[in-house]
Amino acid sequence: QVQVAESGGGLVQAGGSLRLDCLTAGSFPRINTMGWYRQAPPKQRELVARISKEGTTEYADSVKGRFTISRDNAKNTLSLQMNSLKPEDTGAYYCNAEWTDWVGLKRDAWGQGTQVTVSS
Repeated sequence: QVQVAESGGGLVQAGGSLRLDCLTAGSFPRINTMGWYRQAPPKQRELVARISKEGTTEYADSVKGRFTISRDNAKNTLSLQMNSLKPEDTGAYYCNAEWTDWVGLKRDAWGQGTQVTVSS
């Protein structure tokens, strides 16, 4: 199993920056793509950014040029540097890890989420 835990959320003024970190734990042969998602009710959870094990990145159009996703494959950790934050970036941010278990099945692990609030 893979356990995922986020940290780094908080309250920031518009134009400010925050960094989110995601740690993983457990016994697993491989973690594949990792990503950040966010949810601001009543909206559905949406992709913010994700990165493959090889380093290929994908960003939501709304965060391109402002957010940077990175990972450390040796430590199986994930980060999200968020700059020029806007009130519409407010929401709960979740870390996701797609991983392969010991019998070759692909599975998903989610963290509990960390709240990001951007004031205007």
